[in-house]
Amino acid sequence: MILPIVAYGDPVLRKQGEDISKDYPGLNDFIENMWATMYNAHGVGLAAPQVSKSIRVFIIDTSGFVDEDEEDVEGLDGFKKVFINAEILEEDGDEWAFNEGCLSIPDVREDVMRHEKITIRYMDENFEEHTEVFEGLKARVIQHEYDHIEGILFTDHLSGLKKRMLKGRLSNISKGKISVNYKMKFPKLK
Repeated sequence: MILPIVAYGDPVLRKQGEDISKDYPGLNDFIENMWATMYNAHGVGLAAPQVSKSIRVFIIDTSGFVDEDEEDVEGLDGFKKVFINAEILEEDGDEWAFNEGCLSIPDVREDVMRHEKITIRYMDENFEEHTEVFEGLKARVIQHEYDHIEGILFTDHLSGLKKRMLKGRLSNISKGKISVNYKMKFPKLK
């Protein structure tokens, strides 16, 4: 089932997600619905707060970054994971800029600085614990989705000037004054 993605301005996007246990009601169905929702919106990641659940769950499939005509140098094709109760243990390496967007903030893309390497501990969908190191675009997508379960949006990483320049566009998004090709829930739609 495709779930509505909540738009910028919804309070759930600012809440820190709660850890869950393996007996969380309907977890497998919820994760399947998250995959369907993310693919329907042509995303590479989706966090539970983006579909109105303030829990520490996010999914990633970076295959969308892979161009059919190019070699998959970074191993992005087939990098598909579920992260439950994740905790970034370390961010390392130089910060680098990359143009990010977000399904909850459609049609807004900005360069965001993030560390090139992270160490993260998480549970997978079978509640098996992993501690792994990721680099490059994998690390970036994980950091973006991890921010969501911490109540942080990619726009929070922008300069004060950039935020002021985006204020009107962000207000319009929260009011539903935007055209999107996927199901959304707008907090200030009248």
